[in-house]
Amino acid sequence: MFKNAAEQEGYILASPNHINDTISLSENMLRTGRTIESTVRILPVNTSRIYVAGFSNGGRFANITPFFLKNINGIISCGASVMNPEMLSSKNRFHFIGVVGKKDFNYTELLKLQKILHRLKFQNQLIVFDGGQEWPNNDLLHTALMRFNLSDMAKGAIPKDSVYVQKAYDEDLRRFSVLRGQLKLLIAEKVLDEMLSVYRLHQNTDSLKELKKNLRKERLYRALKRNENAALFKESLLKEDYLYYLDEDVLTYNYNNLGWWNYQMSELDKFIQGGNTAEKAMGHRLFGFVNALIEDNIDLVRSEKQVDEEALLFLNMLKTITEPTDFDHYLKVISLAAKNEDFGTAIFYLEEALKKGFKDKEKLYAVEHTALLRITPEFNKVVEKYLKDARYEVIEE
Repeated sequence: MFKNAAEQEGYILASPNHINDTISLSENMLRTGRTIESTVRILPVNTSRIYVAGFSNGGRFANITPFFLKNINGIISCGASVMNPEMLSSKNRFHFIGVVGKKDFNYTELLKLQKILHRLKFQNQLIVFDGGQEWPNNDLLHTALMRFNLSDMAKGAIPKDSVYVQKAYDEDLRRFSVLRGQLKLLIAEKVLDEMLSVYRLHQNTDSLKELKKNLRKERLYRALKRNENAALFKESLLKEDYLYYLDEDVLTYNYNNLGWWNYQMSELDKFIQGGNTAEKAMGHRLFGFVNALIEDNIDLVRSEKQVDEEALLFLNMLKTITEPTDFDHYLKVISLAAKNEDFGTAIFYLEEALKKGFKDKEKLYAVEHTALLRITPEFNKVVEKYLKDARYEVIEE
């Protein structure tokens, strides 16, 4: 994803061959350290200009590398905040660049992180785009790398190039103008904030301050800002509800509350379908937040020595509500229910999956713990109804 931007700005890209969730954090960190050492040994790398980057889980991993490895000078964190901001210290500063879509549930976390970084006097910028939890495009990654170059020119780590500075300034101003023309005034303001942070070290920024002052006077800007503040407040309250009720429901296996969760998802869908731009983005963020929250709980339950299968069953049932087209969760419910010989529940979730378009018959007949279930007339009748041809014959008495 960084290849084109790195080519444009003259950066060397390097990555460990294997970094994944199946090995420990310490082992992943050792592999990252060895990669940096090897790269520095064989290529002419400026060791005062070593940066790490990643997206989502990769971004979260990148964010903690300066706490374990020396000489990390900056981070580009795409769609991820620092897991534990308390680890940040003024004794170990680095340049942090966040890149995030307004519909990404990490957006609010990165807004909070930016305030902390400002307070601790960390050099930082937050690049915002109109999107969800997705990789930013090449132009935005290119902008992030330019931020490092401009910073290092200001610090004297590399020679100052006035032509480069002016070209970068013109590109940023063009990005602001496009966003303003599209009436994306809050994102346009973020661009001005970035520019003021970066270019004050190179030139007079009075013209940028005037642009920001005029932008904030616009009636549309004020309306959008009010709507966003209201949406962010509402979002914080809903997040607290989701955190509280999920904890309670998992602890008590509260299947009766699945209806409440279904209602909540329909309410979020109303936000997304509504005409309020701020609430649309909030709806997308909350969908992402709920799904990430449930997935974290599933991982937590699985990591326990004695796996609580009842909690796992509830969480996978909940996931079929919050992410109804992810069929793996239906299959997990079928597997866990069949294991406990709760064939009624297994048949119900089988039909729900098939109704919503699941068609992989081979995968269906290979679900763990369903050997007895698969030969029942009820199972094969449902399969025959939706997939036409059941593996086992249905015999009516």
